[in-house]
Parts: sequence; structure tokens; C-alpha cells
Amino acid sequence: MSTTEVGAVLGFITPPGCSPAHRSQSRRPASAYASRDFRRQPDCTLSCCALRPCPGSWKGRHMSTAKRRDPMSAVLRTRMELERQTQAAAKRYRGASFERQAAEKRLEAGTRFPDSPEALAARARRLLDRGGVPAAAVVESIRPDVLDVPDANERIIGVSKDLQAWSFLPRGIRAGGSIARISVRENGRELPLGTGFLVSPRLLMTNHHVLPDQESVQACFVEFNAQVTADNTPDAAVRLELDSGAFFLTDEHLDFTLVQIAADADSPAPGERFGWNRLSVQTGKLVIGEPVNVIGHPMGRLKEIAVRDNALQVRLDDFLHYKTDTEPGNSGSPVFNDQWEVVALHHSGVPKTDDQGRTLRKDGQIWQRGDGDDAIDYVSNEGVRVSSILKHLAAAPLGPGPRTLLAEMGADSGLHSGAVLPGPIETRAHVPAVPGREALAVRLGIAGRSSAFDRKHSLVFLHGRRQENKDPEVLRRKWSAGLNEGLTLAGITTVDPEDIWFPYYGDVLIQSISRHEAGSRPSAEAADEATGEVGAFDPGVAAMLSQLVAEAAEKEGMPQEEQLGTEGFGGAVLVGALRRQLAWLAAKTDLDEVTIEAILRDVAAYLKYPDVREAVLDCVLTTMPSTGKVTLVTHSLGTVVGMDLIHRLPPELEIELLVTTGSPLGMDAVYNRLLPPGPNRPDRVAHWFNAWCPTDTVAIGCPLKKVWTGELTDLAVANSRDRAHNIEEYLAHAEVAAKIGSTIFA
Repeated sequence: MSTTEVGAVLGFITPPGCSPAHRSQSRRPASAYASRDFRRQPDCTLSCCALRPCPGSWKGRHMSTAKRRDPMSAVLRTRMELERQTQAAAKRYRGASFERQAAEKRLEAGTRFPDSPEALAARARRLLDRGGVPAAAVVESIRPDVLDVPDANERIIGVSKDLQAWSFLPRGIRAGGSIARISVRENGRELPLGTGFLVSPRLLMTNHHVLPDQESVQACFVEFNAQVTADNTPDAAVRLELDSGAFFLTDEHLDFTLVQIAADADSPAPGERFGWNRLSVQTGKLVIGEPVNVIGHPMGRLKEIAVRDNALQVRLDDFLHYKTDTEPGNSGSPVFNDQWEVVALHHSGVPKTDDQGRTLRKDGQIWQRGDGDDAIDYVSNEGVRVSSILKHLAAAPLGPGPRTLLAEMGADSGLHSGAVLPGPIETRAHVPAVPGREALAVRLGIAGRSSAFDRKHSLVFLHGRRQENKDPEVLRRKWSAGLNEGLTLAGITTVDPEDIWFPYYGDVLIQSISRHEAGSRPSAEAADEATGEVGAFDPGVAAMLSQLVAEAAEKEGMPQEEQLGTEGFGGAVLVGALRRQLAWLAAKTDLDEVTIEAILRDVAAYLKYPDVREAVLDCVLTTMPSTGKVTLVTHSLGTVVGMDLIHRLPPELEIELLVTTGSPLGMDAVYNRLLPPGPNRPDRVAHWFNAWCPTDTVAIGCPLKKVWTGELTDLAVANSRDRAHNIEEYLAHAEVAAKIGSTIFA
């Protein structure tokens, strides 16, 4: 008896042309297919795939002008769309055969990651930047051999594939909390349709073929925590409704839908309750040969995870192909890399086809509709690239309402207001040349509009280290995006980036330090492609760095006997006790050893070299308001610079609010070298607000109130994984943004 015949007997029918998991997710009562009218309604002016609002509405209510369909038509359309998506995936798979075969040959020849040098470099850079690979393991991996840059990149990626920090498991659990089962109410039954996952505090992403239009959404609901506990007992699932009238966007080609989850006014947003995945438009998240991890509800079962025997085969413009030995399916599931970043939206199994595009069975014969889906020979899976979805959303013609909701997806998504505004007019200054090098031009900061905040207040952002060669206008927009996310959550008016002052000293800092290092420090890009090591520096800075790291390790509870050791590594300062202390800090916090060492090294150089400090302060003073009230928001090294700066500002400026984030000001090795020294709150600061994250190594001396005198408010926040020190994370917290907003709009 065929699958279709069995389905008829049991009251279910299996849609032909879909993968096994798709098959399970789309089981319907046989009566659902009684109507065979698949035609588009003639008076619907927009197709169901349009990623744009109907005339007069931004909410995508293109169904409002159409005749009301038969209640079963939404299920029928889902079935037919799934078959179309599967056929399209098979066609793309056939079209990518040359690239796939070339990659397979390189794999057989011993190349672990048969991708382009550019892709490998971007991947290694992202792993190092975001702590995605244990720094100590990288050091051990590349130390024995002399490697060129491509080989070093491949070695770094290999470490990330072979070794995982213990945090891999809890981070996976955290990512899995954002994933929900989507079901439909139909004929008195509740049937699973697919999977969805939160991509912002309020928005859920799934496939277009799961939720193709607003009418289909009305009969659906989602369940979070539909899973088993650590004791293998069913967890208490949480059921929530969808609100397509508040927000609904969909696209047929990229097979995605974004819909808002309904929430009571008195309840926290779903993302605040279950967590949400921060999507990134940036490259470097995955290379060919790397594994992927998929979490979802195959066959409509409780949540399951496939963490191995998966590998990326081919990367197309908009899609990824990856093979898996696990059960295919999970329509609408997130596809993660090993750092639990979403790289794709899973949407289809890929059946094997002949030269005419006909689906083949496992025995090589042509598949017929009566054969059942279990007979289909599935050769791969296909997911939609997250970067393609985000770029599509960025180009969509939307009004301020939906743009505000999309901006909640975070700065990395590229959907904040700064992502679509024109570039800057750069102001450059001249810095004396390093011996043996040409003198380089450096960028200065950007002034805010004088008409901002009713001409009564100025908002100033003061950045931290490692901002050299970056565009200050882009940085200003990123900071603004983080702040606006927090202001939106706090229910406060957002700010225009052009109203904000942004002093920029990144180029001045790096070139001033370089004069002391006699040209031994390479560019930030070169450091990214290796291990983050940036050259030698004098013993005075090395000693101060050792003091900073030792104090941080002690504050983090490292026993004194653990701080012994004499092993060295090349010309770097990762020797003896310092290396052990860095490893301790990396294990206790959310930053890796290379990042911790690099941040504290620049703090040490700023405090050690008087001319570096003077150059930075002089540079910042060129882009500061001269009169009125000021809210000064600082981050990382910028909190140290800002504390020195306060004593040099003209008396006409009133420091109404000082905000410090991710600050090392709680360490005596820092505050005893300020100008003037000591943990004494400046009298001219009316209010001081300090935000810190317990997993941010740089803020290890917090809360500051333990050591600083005077009025001070400390707030501990929980930043997301791998972004403990990120300024946009700090500013996106409603409590932090509310403090800033209530001051500048007072």
C-alpha cells in the first residue's frame, strides 16, 4: 500500500514532492484536499510573495482586497508551494554541480576547507574577533610551523572545528530556547506545520511555504519549550499566538516570512523571555567543509538537534547546500555554525533528479506520486542565506513603523537607520611619520547638529580602542543603532545619528603608539588574519600590561599558585604567569585571551606614554561642544580617556551625565594613573551611570561603587554570547538607554 493510500485510511495525506520532514510537518486531513482550485484570486493586486505593503498599509495586508478563500485553501497553497520550493532547490543543486564536484576533489586531495582564500580569511578574522575559537588552542596549533597567511587561516578554522570550549553546550541551549514549533488549527485538530525562531524581541522567522500569507497565520500558533528536559521528561510548553496584523513580511523566492508574535501589554516581549538570535549581514560565518547545526521540530516532534555529520557543500548567491546524515526537514529551522550564529534558514530537502529534472527514487527509477516520499533519494539540504534575507529586508520600501521593528534585530543586521544613509564627509589631520614610514593622514571626529535636543543639550559618544582605519560616520551610526534599539524598548523617542557628536581618535592612537614600537606593529587587518598579535613594545608597557592582567585575574578569583610558569611564545608577551592569567580570564569570562591581551595592552600604552595620552586628548578636544549641557557616553578605553578629558573641558560645559560601559576604571592600576590620580568622582559631573557585564573581562573591576567615591549608579547587564564587551549590546539595554534618553530629552 502506498503512502498516499495509507494516509487516506488514517485520515491523513502526504504532500508529494517534499522531503520526509517536510512530509511530516505538512500532514493534513484528507478532506483538506477536496478542493482543487489552486488559482490565484483575480482581484488580489499583489502576489503573496511581495515584500512590500499593499497600497495604504505597511502591514502587508495584500489579502484585504482579495475574495475570502475557502478555509482549506491556505493548507493547499502551503502544500503546492512546498513542492515548488523542492523542485527549485533540485534545479539549483544541478546547476551547482561543477562547484560541488570541484570542492569534493579538493576534499579528497586533503584540503579541509575547499573555499576561496578570501572566504577563509574572512572566516578566520571573524573567529578571532568574536572569540569563536579558543585562543590558547590557536597558539598551540600554529606555533610549531612557519605558515603563510592562507595556511594559518585554515589552521585557525580547523581548530574551531575540532575543539569546542565548554560554553559550546550552554550556548547551544540558549540558542535553542528561541526556537518554536508552528502548528495550525484545522477541523478541530492541531497539526504541526513547521519550525520558527525569534530574530528580535518580537519577530519570528520561518519559511514562506509554512506561513505564506496573513490568512494562513490566523489559524496558527507557536509553542516554545516544546522539548524534553535534562531528565528526558516533557517540558512545560508555552503557547503564544501570532499577530500578522501588527507585522507581516514574506518573500517567495527566498522562502522566508517574518511575523510578529502577539504579547500582552503587561508581559515581557517573547525575545526577552526565550532569547532571540542576532542575525548578521556580515561575511565570514561559514566556509565550505565546516559543519552546521540544525535545531527544529522534524516530523512535528519535540525539539531535536543535529550537531554533527553535517557539512557545507556549496555556497550560492542566496542559498547554501549542506549534506546531512540525519533526518531531513525542519522547515523554518535556523541553521547554525559552531559558534551558534545563524547562517541560513532551512527550507527544503534536495531530491536527486535526472537530466530532465524528474525526481528519482532510491532505486534509481523515476518517482511517481503513489510511491510515497520515503522512496525519494534525497542528496542534500538547502537553506536560505541569512545575509541575503537581511539585504532583501534592507532594500524593502517600508515606513517608520516597520523599520523600527526591524531595527530591533540589532546593529549587525544592517537594518538600523544608519545602514541606509549616505557616507561621511571626512575630516583628516596629519600625524608625524613613524621612522621608516610615510606620514599618514588620519580622520577626525564628526560634530553633531547645533539644533539637536532643542539646542539645550549635546550627546557625545567616545569610543574605545582598535577603531583605527574605520569610518567615524559608520561608527556613529552603529552606536546610534544600539542606543535606538534600547530607546525603543524603553518607549522613548529615538535619536538621529546626525545629532550626536562623535570624537574620533582611532588613527591617532594607533599611530602614536606605533612611534614607540618602531614600526613593528602591523595593520589591524594583518593582525586579524593571524592571531591578533600586533608586535613588540617596550618593557615598561609590558610590565604595566602584566600588572593589569594580574590584577584582573586576582579579582576573578585565580589562586596565586596557579599564576606560576615560564613558557614563552615567540616575541609576544604571552609568557609565564601572564599567559596563565590570560587563560584563566578567558575561561571565566566571554572574551578570548588574544582579545583580553590586546585591549589591556592599549590601555597600558595610553597610561604609560605621556605623548600618546596628549595626542589622544588633543584629538578628542577638536570635536567637542564648547558650551551647554553634555551627556558623555564612553566605552572601554574611552572611559579612561573620558575621565582624563573631563578635567580639560572648558568650564562653560556642564557634564549633566557621564555614562561608562565596559570600563576598566575599577582597577587600581588604571585609576591610580589618571590625571589626576585616584578613584575620586569629578565634582563637575552631575550624575554618573556605569553599566557593566559580568562576563566582560575589561569590566572586571566593577561594580565601580566598591572603589570610587561620590554619587554613582552601577547596573549589571547580561550581554549576548560572544558580545560581552560590545558597545551596541550595552546601549541596547532598555535601562541604559532610558538613562540617556531621560537626560537628553528632559
